[in-house]
Amino acid sequence: MMNLRKSSKKQAKIKLALQGCAGSGKTYSALLLAYGLCSDWTKIAVIDSENGSADLYAHLGDYNVLPLLENFTPETYMEAIGICENAGMEVIIIDSISQCWDNLLEYHANLQGNSFTNWQKITPRMNAFMQKILQSERHIICTMRCKQDYVLNEKNGKMVPEKVGLKAVMRDGIDYEFTIVFDINMKHQCVVSKDRTNLFINKPDFMITPTTGQIILDWCNDGVTVEMIRSKINNSKSIEELTSIYHQYPEWYQQLTSDFMQKKAFLQEQKTNNQSINYSPNFVRYGSNATTACAQN
Repeated sequence: MMNLRKSSKKQAKIKLALQGCAGSGKTYSALLLAYGLCSDWTKIAVIDSENGSADLYAHLGDYNVLPLLENFTPETYMEAIGICENAGMEVIIIDSISQCWDNLLEYHANLQGNSFTNWQKITPRMNAFMQKILQSERHIICTMRCKQDYVLNEKNGKMVPEKVGLKAVMRDGIDYEFTIVFDINMKHQCVVSKDRTNLFINKPDFMITPTTGQIILDWCNDGVTVEMIRSKINNSKSIEELTSIYHQYPEWYQQLTSDFMQKKAFLQEQKTNNQSINYSPNFVRYGSNATTACAQN
């Protein structure tokens, strides 16, 4: 059933991607962002598929590392996210998701039969991985390696080759999945290539700091939470009001259905009880004879 509703800004957990060449500072920048999002190093976890690169910045604080060793399937990544969630992490850094895509490409190349139809064995697994990221109730920062090339730029009167990033090593269109995508260059500066928050659109190149994460956190916390909606449901006075509240937030049906059904049952019982209490027979009794009230008037 389709229902037209008013738009509303809801509180969210950021799903952000950092893409750049090797050496551009993706891991370091991700850690600074993560700290800005939660202000507690012990609540940050790095799922590390980059041969221990996460440990290079241990001087920053006591964050957690979950290494992935040679097993980069989507299912392994999803299991790792679950471990971090169950451990109470507030921010999860996946460094990087490019290995997952490389793993699927290799698997696809080794499949027998029609190459086109074989994608039916790949796409659902990648979709499941992305849904695990998007539906997580944690802030998640993903890094992606970029294919790289060199261009000649003039410097001090000489033409000097500089490394530049090209396309991210990931499925086409992956940037559509994230709320923000930052491109980081070899000077460790970044520019936003996608931004649904409008916080960084048309901004000059800048270096990521914890303040960047704090700015994003403020945006995430500006809006309606599921607890606010739950409170509205509990305070509703009628089934009509309750149903109206419920249909305003279809994306949270799964979380709110139990509260809705309990409140609906309570209101229905209350209505039934009120009808019983307000009932008054339309007759008066004299001895053993019952006479209608209207007949006595």
